[in-house]
Amino acid sequence: MKNSKQMERHFKGISNHKRIDILLALDKESGLNLDEINEYLKGNLKTTSEHTRRLVQAGLLNKNYKGRNVLHSLSPYGKNFVKFIKTFQHS
Repeated sequence: MKNSKQMERHFKGISNHKRIDILLALDKESGLNLDEINEYLKGNLKTTSEHTRRLVQAGLLNKNYKGRNVLHSLSPYGKNFVKFIKTFQHS
């Protein structure tokens, strides 16, 4: 069972609408690189990079290195949060 400090880290990770959009994008299509995520968000690459960094730091995204390319996917906790977000969206 997680303590409140551990849960805070995860909740802070999704405390931005762009980060929620990133999680939902990776739920639809796993293994996106930063350029593909940024294209999906239609945002600034530097800002998108910071959001993905914070999601990785919060334990919600995984980074997989393929040569010079970094592919992002949902971690098990990220998948749980996507389920929560979708449930919350429809309530």
